[in-house]
Amino acid sequence: MSSRHPLKETPRRGRPADAAKRAAILLAASRQFFERGFAAASIEQIAADAGVSKVTVYSHFGDKRGLFIAAIDSECGRIRGHFAIDDLPRGSLRTRLLAIGEAMVAFLSRPEMVSFERRIAAETEHEPAIGAAFLAAGPHRMRQAFADLLQAMSEAGELDIADPLLSAEQFVSLCKGMGDLERRFAHPADPAADRRRIEGAVELFCRAYARDCDARSRS
Repeated sequence: MSSRHPLKETPRRGRPADAAKRAAILLAASRQFFERGFAAASIEQIAADAGVSKVTVYSHFGDKRGLFIAAIDSECGRIRGHFAIDDLPRGSLRTRLLAIGEAMVAFLSRPEMVSFERRIAAETEHEPAIGAAFLAAGPHRMRQAFADLLQAMSEAGELDIADPLLSAEQFVSLCKGMGDLERRFAHPADPAADRRRIEGAVELFCRAYARDCDARSRS
């Protein structure tokens, strides 16, 4: 290999290995950040857990904040997949919105997610940039993905929505209700209450935005 162009040749020869290393780093980083928060997470431990060197971590992600953003983006990518039209369950508008609401609440209700949000909120008091990074990589990207789906539904004639971003926030807020606040303060989980909130959210959302009269009325 020529010593003049090492960066041009190495990616072509090592791309599968690089992808595997990147995935291992992201998995280890997600565990560290979710279990310990940003400040207490250790690049040394992440590298050890991933079976790579610290140099490899930095070469892929630049610094700890870059790794944090990538880990949050990767974690939240799982829920963004529910906003892809091709991945939605078949059926009525209500059926599809119900599936989205259930997926979102299940994702946000995981104990590790609740604990992580508490840690990030506490750390944001001392370093606001961490909170901004979390919002940009996680909630704001998910909101945009859901808004894009609502826009597509509007263009398909199912919904009548003028502001998809606002409508996305409305639906998510209706689905979470008081349950989101209760979880943060260690209130016992109540799946039945979560289900009522989600069904009520779908009902109100369809009454407000559905173009089809059948979708507006409860079947």
